[in-house]
Amino acid sequence: MSAVCLEIASSVSLASGVFFNGLSTEPYPKDISHFAVSSTQVAACSFEPGTAEDVGIALQILGRTGCSFAVKGGGHSLNPGFSSTSGVQIAMFRFADVTYDAAAQTATIGAGMIWDDVYAALEPYDVNVAGGRVSGIGVAGFTLGGGYSWHANQFGLTIDMVEAFQLVLPNGTVTNVNASQPDLFFALKGGFNNFGIVTHFTFKAFPQSQVWGGTLTYSSSQVDQLTKATAEFAANNTDPKANVLTSYGYFQGGGVSQAVNVAILFYDGPSPPGGLFDSFLTNNSNTSVFTRSFLSLVQSSDANSTWGLSRSAFNTISVLEYPEDFLKYMANQSTTWGTQLPLNYGYVTFNVEPVLPSVYNQTTSPSAWPGSRELSFSPLSIVFGWSGDGTTDDVMVQGIKESAANLRANTPVKEQLSLYGNYALADTPLEAMYGVKVERLARIKKVVDPKNVMGLAGGFKF
Repeated sequence: MSAVCLEIASSVSLASGVFFNGLSTEPYPKDISHFAVSSTQVAACSFEPGTAEDVGIALQILGRTGCSFAVKGGGHSLNPGFSSTSGVQIAMFRFADVTYDAAAQTATIGAGMIWDDVYAALEPYDVNVAGGRVSGIGVAGFTLGGGYSWHANQFGLTIDMVEAFQLVLPNGTVTNVNASQPDLFFALKGGFNNFGIVTHFTFKAFPQSQVWGGTLTYSSSQVDQLTKATAEFAANNTDPKANVLTSYGYFQGGGVSQAVNVAILFYDGPSPPGGLFDSFLTNNSNTSVFTRSFLSLVQSSDANSTWGLSRSAFNTISVLEYPEDFLKYMANQSTTWGTQLPLNYGYVTFNVEPVLPSVYNQTTSPSAWPGSRELSFSPLSIVFGWSGDGTTDDVMVQGIKESAANLRANTPVKEQLSLYGNYALADTPLEAMYGVKVERLARIKKVVDPKNVMGLAGGFKF
């Protein structure tokens, strides 16, 4: 593999760089690092491309040599090997530009950025794009998987807001993909890294005022209030500017073992209509919930606070509703798994993400994900984080599988709903995410990548 690294280094322009295993100085450690220790691998080298053309040169070399590689944006994939490798780690950090076109009302964004920096760059223009809800999330993986934003009820999924992708095809050709190329445009909207490497996204932009929101923490004695408030909101809210993310969590570590239950409230305006969030706020200190900039709201929930400190796994189910009895079961599952698993120093969280039917009907442009938009489903995410040397990984993954199965068995509606790929375990069947679209996606993959170059990288594969 070192020969492949050397060939890439000697073939690309000075805008790019190749850095080798054994370097303790940056950027190699940053290039291979992931949010979860369990997702980080020691690569033979890291490659930081600075131009789309250099990405193409590297893909040609990797395809010819059959060398394994991975593409990393923000580094939040929790599935080992999805954005890490023992081969060539492609780190997209140098694609870190934001260009706002006021006339077209679009923002073109580099694939190496995190959403915090995107929001900061757009804030002076009083505009925004539909991106990550908490701090530290990368643009690329979030978008290519679908994307639920704080604005989803108003504008749809993040993929619905993409006007164009700058894509480096597996054969090294750089192209701009938009609605004029319907098959590839469809495939990139939720199809992850199967069709090449995206270097830039062009999003529809929209006006952004100050927002209202923040995080509320609930003691064990208040969990019933949180559950009732969440159930009422999920069942009765019709305001597309309003959103809630409720988490039932449990933490172990440092001699502490306790439930951690929170709600993040969001309203896309300086203040919500009277009464909308009262059931969350009653008898709760709301000093962290106030009128603020959108960036401030996002950065008040730091997803990177435990970067590199634990091993982690995601899992998910999809639901049509969040009735109170089901939410109580979720809260109990959090405590059950949080007390039984060998977390050492870690946590479990069960996250409620209610959305409105409007999420799925904001566009007529087809997308790879979800498998179907006919039913208005909401994702439910489960996150386990634990410490150790990897010897308990199988136990933890089995636990997160069983927890999802328990929740699925207790959901009030049994329809087959699309699973959200950004939350899905590595062995999730493609049909569970993409439904009948799998066959079309596989055909497009064969046309775009007949030599299966992208098969040398990890991830869900068609």
